[in-house]
Amino acid sequence: MRVNFVLSEVATGLRRNLTMTVAMILTTAISLGLLGTGLLIAGMISDMKAIYYDKVQVSIFLSDTVTDQQRSAIETQLKNSPEVKHFIYESKTEAYARFKQQFSQQPELVQNTPADALPESFRVELVNPERYSVIAATFPNGKNGVDQVRDEGDFLNRLFSLLNGARNATIAVAVVQALAALLLISNTIQLAAFNRRNETNIMRLVGASRWYTQLPFILEAAVAGLIGAMLAIVGLVLTKVLFVDRTLAGPIKAGIIPPVDWSAIAFISPIIAAAGVGLAGIAAYVTLRLYVRL
Repeated sequence: MRVNFVLSEVATGLRRNLTMTVAMILTTAISLGLLGTGLLIAGMISDMKAIYYDKVQVSIFLSDTVTDQQRSAIETQLKNSPEVKHFIYESKTEAYARFKQQFSQQPELVQNTPADALPESFRVELVNPERYSVIAATFPNGKNGVDQVRDEGDFLNRLFSLLNGARNATIAVAVVQALAALLLISNTIQLAAFNRRNETNIMRLVGASRWYTQLPFILEAAVAGLIGAMLAIVGLVLTKVLFVDRTLAGPIKAGIIPPVDWSAIAFISPIIAAAGVGLAGIAAYVTLRLYVRL
């Protein structure tokens, strides 16, 4: 097999159908970028679950009029309750300090929030998180110094359902874009094969195998898929540097959300590259077998 001839045919094909090649690359890049984003979101959700689950599951917020006697009574009940695995007390000062740390990147919000605006509370970890109703019944809202009992587990479930929905929507859009890219690849390959039908017919007449005449077209699609994958990876890197590391710096530093490590992008990048090359190559091969006679 003449490698130089095959490579020259690939280069010629990419130049000859430049506009469609560019469209194919951009569509592939968008679909793979969305796929990579979905995978990163899935990784972040997994890390967030590790951060939040198995920690605080119930928050008992105290009223502003709570007395020392009522606070001590609540603490005693928590110590003696078989439902409680662990609990901590957080004063107004500690709550405000944590609030300032979490929103350090939003100074206007911190400045407009009075130091005594956040209530003191008990953060409770249950032996069985599903037994929240027992704690809620033991400490009714608005009585004995208790302002509100909140099930953080329920809030986390709703939060992660929202995040999972965002991940699924991103991947769904990526799939639609991938289908559009595959159709565009198919059309591009059919057009390229039609434009070069005389050359390929002559090659067939002089004894070239069908595989040999098809290979340049498959490589064209694979190269376009690889370039699209590279653009998608660059997009993920820019998203991390310009958005995640800057805009989300405060919540990440405060431990509210996990960071996006370079290792995650390094892990996803080969997957994106393989998907871009593999899908484009397979789409071209199937198109040539089904619709084009070389």
